[in-house]
Amino acid sequence: MRADAEKNRSQILTVARDVVTEHGTDASMRDIARRAGVGLATLLRHFPSREALFEALLCTNLDALTQKADELEASTSADEALLSWFRELVAFTQSYRGVVAMMAAAHTNPDSPLYASCAAVHAAGARLLLHAQGEGTARADMSGDDLFALITALGWAVDQPSFAPRADHLVHLITSAILTSPSSNDAKQAAC
Repeated sequence: MRADAEKNRSQILTVARDVVTEHGTDASMRDIARRAGVGLATLLRHFPSREALFEALLCTNLDALTQKADELEASTSADEALLSWFRELVAFTQSYRGVVAMMAAAHTNPDSPLYASCAAVHAAGARLLLHAQGEGTARADMSGDDLFALITALGWAVDQPSFAPRADHLVHLITSAILTSPSSNDAKQAAC
């Protein structure tokens, strides 16, 4: 890639991160191009669709969540790993308003640019859940799809201004429903 093209791409991503943080996933591609100081055609040359732009913005975060699942699984108890990872994923969904709907649609659509990263996050969560179920610390009647659906629902809820202040409490309620014996750290947090 030419130096000026790489500079434009980098500028677009920097501006897009700010615009999406401000306005969520419905941010205007035209506004992103304008604020980046490039034409819409230049933006579309680098990112031919909204999903392609979001893949570039989000894949680093989603890949980090997948890696975090591996680290937690290797270093902590199964229930603590699932709980910590769940909290990190919910925190990530709060950083970009509307991202959960995009992730929910992408994880089953192989044609989506976000598919690989979302499918990897889904698989990581399913693996952590399975590990906790194997140790008897998570409900046996749940699947990875159920876990992903709960994360999506919670992500949507905390996206709403009326529920955002209760995000920690909502995470506690849902994780209490997933785990058969809430961890001591979670119990201490709930008591606060």
